[in-house]
Amino acid sequence: MTYEEYLDEVTTLIFEKYGLDEAAAVKLVVAAQDKEFFVKHDEDKKLRNIDQAHQDAKSIYEAAHGAKTKPKR
Repeated sequence: MTYEEYLDEVTTLIFEKYGLDEAAAVKLVVAAQDKEFFVKHDEDKKLRNIDQAHQDAKSIYEAAHGAKTKPKR
């Protein structure tokens, strides 16, 4: 998937798994992008896969909301 598609996937996973509204999920991904969280993903397309997207969505959400919060499903 492209870099942009990957960011969309991570955003969607945060929205779906953690119950945030879409705008809040976008803000988390943009903030992570501003902190250069996705630099390696931009450089290495092998990191842009669905399994990695799940891991990154969890990492980004937990960094913002604490590691003790569980996904809604």
